[in-house]
Amino acid sequence: MQTRLLEIQNIYKRFNKGEVVALNNVSLGLEKGKILAIVGESGSGKTTLIRLITGLEVLDEGKIILNDKVVSSNQIFIAPQHRNVGMVFQDYALFPHLTIFKNIAYGISKHPNKKERVKEVLELVGLTGMEKRYPHELSGGQQQRVALARAIAPNPELLILDEPFSNLDVILRNQLRQDIVSILKQTNTTAIFVTHDIKDALEVSDEILVLQNGNVSQQGNTQEVYKNPKGAYVELLFENV
Repeated sequence: MQTRLLEIQNIYKRFNKGEVVALNNVSLGLEKGKILAIVGESGSGKTTLIRLITGLEVLDEGKIILNDKVVSSNQIFIAPQHRNVGMVFQDYALFPHLTIFKNIAYGISKHPNKKERVKEVLELVGLTGMEKRYPHELSGGQQQRVALARAIAPNPELLILDEPFSNLDVILRNQLRQDIVSILKQTNTTAIFVTHDIKDALEVSDEILVLQNGNVSQQGNTQEVYKNPKGAYVELLFENV
């Protein structure tokens, strides 16, 4: 029996004193070990949704449950640092003045086997032997791998990747896309990919959630959504893939 690691129930988020509805009655469930792609145009609500999941925003209504624990509701708010959610940012967000080792070790400073864990994740992302280098000495693809290593080092319950391939050229993004999916599956990591690139979404995800103006246009198994898009908006997203 599959277990839902993440469950979002009827969440709403408004800005500008309620005048702008960023998310309107959004619900979803994500099983442990699965990869979900959240797609939609700019302004669809993708960023707001992941900020609510990580705890960087407070919802107005609804409930977010992570690993059977309510982390956000009208009565409950668990701070981001206590949610055990990892994040890989679009711009990598590496510390330029720290070595690769120290960048990865930053979030696991209290880990009893810190050196071994850093070595382990570097091997996992294919960067063994680069501990003493600095971010500027690495290529864009290598920097993205370091960002991934840093995010998975603390063993997060959920990993969120925000437009992880947008700064890479086509050849590099295709290779890195395959490698990252392999790493996530190998470690049985539950993950959310946020992207506006439908090809990326199809290649990496088990499930897709399509957002439009804060509303869920369609969600479900990736291949089912691809083969049977519902509504003009979803059809338009997938027609040129």
